[in-house]
Amino acid sequence: MRATNRLSAAGIKAAKAGKHCDGGGLWLVKRDNGGAQWVLRTTVYGRRREMGLGGYPSLGLAEARKQADRWRAVAAAGRDPVKEREAEARAARREDISLAVITADAFEARKAELKGDGKAGRWLSPLSVHVLPKLGKVPVTDIDQRDIRDVLAPIWHTKAEAARKAANRIAIVLKHAAALGLEVDLQAVEKARALLGKTRHKPEHIPAMPWADVPGFYASLAEPTLTHLALRLLILTGVRSGPLRHLRLEQIEGDVWTIPGDGMKGRKGATDAFRVPLSAEALRVIDLAKPFARDGWLFPSVRKGVISDATMSRLMERRGMAERPHGFRSSLRVWLAEATDAPHEQAEAMLAHTVDGSVVRAYRRTDFLEQRHVLIERWADHVTGGSGAVVRLVAAAK
Repeated sequence: MRATNRLSAAGIKAAKAGKHCDGGGLWLVKRDNGGAQWVLRTTVYGRRREMGLGGYPSLGLAEARKQADRWRAVAAAGRDPVKEREAEARAARREDISLAVITADAFEARKAELKGDGKAGRWLSPLSVHVLPKLGKVPVTDIDQRDIRDVLAPIWHTKAEAARKAANRIAIVLKHAAALGLEVDLQAVEKARALLGKTRHKPEHIPAMPWADVPGFYASLAEPTLTHLALRLLILTGVRSGPLRHLRLEQIEGDVWTIPGDGMKGRKGATDAFRVPLSAEALRVIDLAKPFARDGWLFPSVRKGVISDATMSRLMERRGMAERPHGFRSSLRVWLAEATDAPHEQAEAMLAHTVDGSVVRAYRRTDFLEQRHVLIERWADHVTGGSGAVVRLVAAAK
């Protein structure tokens, strides 16, 4: 009896339901409904492996034998034919290794690390605006420092921050490509920076109001409108615009507002939530805003969601002011430095800034909430026209 090639085309058509051996581990499994499947049985490292080769009659007898010969040879070489075929399939799916495709894959892998899963598009925008239109179709393995230099050169000095972010994102994408097993130059971005030279751009800080002038501006926010109330609370708390605009009533408990970790810049996860002490004046402003609340938002938009990021800025623009809402964080920080003796760690904690290394922070385990309560009340006193006298915190720090 022949060890292989036992079946014939005519015999297969007439075969009943069941398993029919062609030899050498190749079997045709015929079902009651008339369908059939080719299966190859091999042994790798003493373990039996079965792999489906395809259905009959779409995969004929001659082609089934050809595939069986190929995978038997793989098994004879000590490799697992099932895993080898899976690897080939993965390689085929990665055939398109253009920068655009690898960028999308890298972004997908990092979405969980980004605020709001990256839905705002800020991680991708430096690449989609400045890089992908020119390099998106280029295989990532072909990209070198000259390509990166050429695409960043037009914005290197004129839009330095956008160029810096784009370069950083390219480096991340190249590392992702390397992790996929692609041959890329991981030093290409650093080489491009060397070719581009030092940027001539001087960073422009957001204009901030001197802390001594804040009471006058605060007093001018006398109308009980959402914009005036939002600006008041922004000044009183020193928070960024994003958390303030997305303030929900359930985040306030007593005189503490807890901002979830995913609502804080540079903080990820609920364990990194930030507690904001609320002064009596801040609580009064919140009470004034509550009648406007909708769907849980304290500062809702007239249409849907919350007020936009530009709402407060436009009020200041219309008044002909150079300062912007974010600048009040600087006003508070300078007041802390010039009008209080607050230690550096406590002053930075007022603005949710991270200081010291992770080890020091792990042992410190405090957000100075009690001390910040004292400071925020004194800041509110200054903002509402109080003395603004020097604050001594020796007792509070004990």
